[in-house]
Parts: sequence; C-alpha cells; structure tokens
Amino acid sequence: MHRLILAFCALLLGMAAAAAQSPSTPDAKVYIISPADGATVSSPVRVQFGLSGMGVAPAGIDKARTGHHHLLINRPLPSGEELEYSLPAEDGLRHFGGGQTEVTIDLPKGTHRLRLLLGDHNHVPHVPPVVSDVVTITGR
Repeated sequence: MHRLILAFCALLLGMAAAAAQSPSTPDAKVYIISPADGATVSSPVRVQFGLSGMGVAPAGIDKARTGHHHLLINRPLPSGEELEYSLPAEDGLRHFGGGQTEVTIDLPKGTHRLRLLLGDHNHVPHVPPVVSDVVTITGR
C-alpha cells in the first residue's frame, strides 16, 4: 500500500512538472559562438554560448522569456517525454544554472559533438525547446 501511495505521488509530481513548462519566444535562438563547427582545438577548450530572442537568468529565478544554458557533449538531444522534465545532471550534460555564458572544458583527443539546450528556472526545456545546431570539433 505504501508503495502505491508513493507511486501515485510521483505520478502527480511528474504531471505537475510537465504542466509547468515555460514557453519560449518564437524568435528564440541559442547557439555556440565558439569554437566554430569543424574546428580543430587543443584542450582545454573554451566554449562560448549565445542566445537571442530571450534572456539569461540563473536557475531558480522564475522570469518570463528567460532560461539558462545546458551543454550536451557527445550525447543525443533529449526527446519526447524527456523534454517535459528537469534535465538530469549526468555525464555529457553540463548545467549552467548560475547563468554562465561560457565554460572551459577538458576534452580528450578525437571528435566531439557539442549542442546547447536552454532550460527554464527548473532546468526544464521550454516549449518549444530552444536548441542549438550541433557543433562538431576535433581535439588534437
């Protein structure tokens, strides 16, 4: 019985999170300023984030038409229901909840795919999601 109650509560919380997604603006664009797509880089790599049509605000600040950056490194973009919930903190998904607009990262030699995804005050992607193009770089 206790497990059933916990499962029901989790379902309700999940539904609330999904219902609370923040809207993006129609002209919103997130992009990687540098490095450029196709660049050959040495580690550590400075990655600069760009955003137009919306503003940057730290996680926890519920302000319309704002969000903060999440950098996906060598991983696919979340899809389907994954886009309705808070983005997980795990390998290949870096959170910049302080409102940061750049980072210096260590990458091993080889090919790497970088992509940005804007999240709202709760780390939930906006509706529709604000996603950058993939930038492919080669570490030497």
